[in-house]
Amino acid sequence: MHRSRPRSIARSRSRSRSRRRIAAGFCATTLLLGGSLAAGPSPSPSPTPKPSTSESAGDGATAPRLRWGDCPEKSAPPEMRCATLSVPLDHDAPGKGSVKLALAKLPATETGSGGSGGRKPLGSLLLNFGGPGAPAVSTLAADPNAFSELNKRYDLVAFDPRGVGLSEPVSCGGAPEAGESASGGAGADTAAAELAALRAEARRCAKASGPVLPYIGTVSVARDMDVIREALGEKKLDFLGFSYGTRLGAVYAALFPRNTGRMVLDGVDTLGEPLTEQALRSAVGQQRALDNFLAWCARQKGCVYGTNTRTAKEKVEALVTRLDAEPLVGEGGVRFTGQDVTEAIGNALYSQRLWPPLAKALALVERDGDPVGLMQLGGPTEPPPPDTADEDPADKVPADNAQAALVAVSCADDPDRGDAKASPAAVEREIEELQPVFLAASPIFGPRQLMTVLSCYGRPAGTDYIRKIDRPAGIPRILLVGTRGDPATPYEWTEETAKRLGNTVVLDYKGDGHTGYVASPCVRGYVDHFLVDGRLPPGTRACPAGE
Repeated sequence: MHRSRPRSIARSRSRSRSRRRIAAGFCATTLLLGGSLAAGPSPSPSPTPKPSTSESAGDGATAPRLRWGDCPEKSAPPEMRCATLSVPLDHDAPGKGSVKLALAKLPATETGSGGSGGRKPLGSLLLNFGGPGAPAVSTLAADPNAFSELNKRYDLVAFDPRGVGLSEPVSCGGAPEAGESASGGAGADTAAAELAALRAEARRCAKASGPVLPYIGTVSVARDMDVIREALGEKKLDFLGFSYGTRLGAVYAALFPRNTGRMVLDGVDTLGEPLTEQALRSAVGQQRALDNFLAWCARQKGCVYGTNTRTAKEKVEALVTRLDAEPLVGEGGVRFTGQDVTEAIGNALYSQRLWPPLAKALALVERDGDPVGLMQLGGPTEPPPPDTADEDPADKVPADNAQAALVAVSCADDPDRGDAKASPAAVEREIEELQPVFLAASPIFGPRQLMTVLSCYGRPAGTDYIRKIDRPAGIPRILLVGTRGDPATPYEWTEETAKRLGNTVVLDYKGDGHTGYVASPCVRGYVDHFLVDGRLPPGTRACPAGE
């Protein structure tokens, strides 16, 4: 459970900071014992799709229609239009009911048949910024200019996936109180207490989320995307997905190859690894990104850890250990622990633009014992005072929605389950056996990632469809972008997914940070050229770091 949207794309209101922090950085959404371990189970398996001779997620009836109007969010730019679309709760049994999806559109800025230089609009480009659990409508509203070049020719369309944001959001009953474990609370210090807390949390999630929870998962959302394609009036779906959005795109292409148009996947997710392997790979990727940051810091004047990168790693580890044993107290009396240090560092590694603030924040906490800089990067914050005046619809989304949806989707996508009848002692032994492996991967990030082995404890197995994707017939050529220093989606996943999909071109970005489109003009040039002109040369291409 590692995916996220790229931080440099995601900018939201400060009133939703805690919700944004969970969605925007993998460290903030990592499942850990005594943290967000049981944030939101899916009470029944994600449905496995049946082959479709018509290659359509609809039921063969008249295509749904979208009625675009004003957007309810106060932060939406005036040119943005919004709509809702009803899709089947269960695509294999439409009679069970429906789910209302929230959509937003930025109309193409070069309108009409001529436009600038006689170029015609290209139709709709569907965007997904990652997650799972990250709302796309508010992300597009917050940064409408991030894709301005594409927006000249394309209507940019974003949607909140089922269970997320404004699309019937799931919840586990609200965010835990400050200092309280989301799984077991203050007293959950034994394996038995943690496992009991998981079961209790499962009941709370099912009660708070309503009928959509059993039908959450990437397969269902991919089938929703084909209904969206029909509603947009597009014969083929052009798609740009980041991080977890790359999984959505890959699954859509496997389900609907003949409906797939120009597709770009940036920050490529795994399709086949079990959650435990994903967590281990993520720990390795985060440590690699931290090593790159410390090497950069060592070349900067005044780096608090000096010029020796080996001892720098040891000092960061010592900081985490020290504050776990004796937390600092920040503004407003908020306790700041070693795990909060890990979360803040992990968030900052998502973009090289955050490296200078991270270096200053680490210097501040090491020299003065002041955690304010790290808190601004993703640590705990004092909740803002309630404000009900002119309420924004986004503020009605449960505070724990991003976290609850992340866990529900991840578990719905994973068919592996441990022995639900295993004793707490057996579960504890399993974790102890894995601990050295995760510590070897990263003494800083490994312990947090380790507890993912329990993230789906006691839940029904999810679909095995995604794991079985193997060079599906008929898919068009797809562009995959992998970043060498990506802390969330390691470059190795780009190579693996390229083999699983088959007809792909890999763009190797040799830089740092999560995803390449915003960070690299070179990457952006390749992506924009392919989406706009449709030309994609075969073979691997490369973009240098910083270009």
